[in-house]
Amino acid sequence: MDDLTDIIERLSLADVDFVLVGGLAAVTHGSSMTTQDIDICCDFSAENLLRLQVALEGLNPVHRMTSNRIPLELTQANCGSLKNLYLDTDWGQLDCLSEVLGLGHFEHVKQQSEPLDLGGYTCRILQIDALITAKRAMARPKDIETIKQLEAIRRENN
Repeated sequence: MDDLTDIIERLSLADVDFVLVGGLAAVTHGSSMTTQDIDICCDFSAENLLRLQVALEGLNPVHRMTSNRIPLELTQANCGSLKNLYLDTDWGQLDCLSEVLGLGHFEHVKQQSEPLDLGGYTCRILQIDALITAKRAMARPKDIETIKQLEAIRRENN
């Protein structure tokens, strides 16, 4: 888990415009579910994606959904054709999404997020209600269990 949070720190310090979504966001809200990756929704502008690439320098990022695991090599020209990036790094998996099912594109996701102080840096995290909506839209068995936990956490905090 430390390596995953180190990736978040790198992204934050590189000024990547992103929102933490998915399992790590649920864990941050108090869920006991485990996660093996980081899911972020981010601005897919060339400028932002190039900052993301700089943040991952030295971690050997590769496209994990390709059979030959092509190294991440973003350019101003090829960024425009991307919707999502599914990466393996030396520190773990990073899924970069341009939209979140049930919530919409990055700007809509960002409007439903809040800043999270991580001691020395800040990132944005999906608010608990928006996270529940996204998990409900995904409807995988692990999402259903996470919804139950997040709803209990929300009730306890209200």
